[in-house]
Amino acid sequence: MARTLRTGLTLGKFAPLHLGHQWLIESALAQVDHLIVMIYACGDLSPVSLDRRAAWIAELYPCVEVILAPDGPQDTGDTPEICARHEAYLAQRLAGRRITHFFSSEFYGDHVSRFLGAKDCRVDEGRVRVPISATRIRADYYAHRHWLHPRVYSDHVKKILFLGAPSTGKTTLAQALAARLNTCWMPEYGREYWEQHQHNRRLSPAQLLHIAQTHQAREEVLVQQSRNFLFVDTSALTTWLFARDYHGAALPALSQLAADSARRYDRVFLCASDIPFADTPDRSGTVQRERFQRAYLHELEARGMAYSIVRGALDARCAQIEKALKCQDT
Repeated sequence: MARTLRTGLTLGKFAPLHLGHQWLIESALAQVDHLIVMIYACGDLSPVSLDRRAAWIAELYPCVEVILAPDGPQDTGDTPEICARHEAYLAQRLAGRRITHFFSSEFYGDHVSRFLGAKDCRVDEGRVRVPISATRIRADYYAHRHWLHPRVYSDHVKKILFLGAPSTGKTTLAQALAARLNTCWMPEYGREYWEQHQHNRRLSPAQLLHIAQTHQAREEVLVQQSRNFLFVDTSALTTWLFARDYHGAALPALSQLAADSARRYDRVFLCASDIPFADTPDRSGTVQRERFQRAYLHELEARGMAYSIVRGALDARCAQIEKALKCQDT
């Protein structure tokens, strides 16, 4: 006689997905043949979209079936009316699928499992193994980041990119804002590498690709140390522009990184060339600055990248950016 397929279900907002949720999912996977995770909308609780929260689980647990519940009930409690609404919604979304095990760490494990005719499987209900809650994490993501997978935490840090021709104040601005907002900034790796490896003021196509790849790898390390924002001095688009300037073309892999940068950053600020030119050995004069600035403007428009131009002295630029970031969060 064939064994009955063990199908598990768990549900929640996962706002954010934390180590307690992961222990719940992993415990369920050890007990069933197939696991369904139903993810509910969370209103204003989290800045991360439903699709992004679903992607965390899909990426970390590829064998799990994820069901989105954007219109699921939002009220919580154990009154007969609330229970009935949740049960009716589950019946609609499951459309008759047989659930043998229901996994939770909450009181609703009782009524949901009875409604489904499933085994009530409680996992760390007392929060002993993983003593954390999503509510505590939302109060301060940075302080509680050790309870989050790095992939999850990175979606709670906004990457703010500064572009602009040489000597437009990108480094000074990124460093100043990081100090003001008590977070990290990512220096331009290309400058560091150029100073050590340039030959006749040039780098090879392969070296330029290495710069872009290493810059992004360093960004990912710094994201895990950042509070709310990571301020980034240049991107793969900058390296791509230098490749075009040096060699007339860029390696395909570098071109792809430059294209991907349109989606990599949460905000892009172009630093205007309205400050005095600082002539250093890695720069080629004001004419070159204006030529590169025009190239940035052309590429940003051609690639459809949203950006804002910041002008003026350092304090004015900082104020403009802080206002923009505050408006974005409200």
